[in-house]
Amino acid sequence: MPPRWPRKPDRRDPAYRRLDDRMNFATHVAIFAAINSGLWFVHILKTTTWAWLPWLTGGWATVLLGHLIYIAAIANYSESTTPDTPPKST
Repeated sequence: MPPRWPRKPDRRDPAYRRLDDRMNFATHVAIFAAINSGLWFVHILKTTTWAWLPWLTGGWATVLLGHLIYIAAIANYSESTTPDTPPKST
């Protein structure tokens, strides 16, 4: 069952931003696992000579690690200072 948010979702809400970032990360991990496991399965099953496959997996895993470091250590989930209404143009 998908997570339910107890109030109206608002990107300015720090708890909502944190949950949204973690759900995006989980999606990123799922896509990585699905695509890479499929590629490695075919690579091993067909004994292909894909020299690029370890580079793809390693590069993508590095990006995934960067994503994890960002949401765990760098992202600022404090109260947003964005105004409620957009500025009026003159």
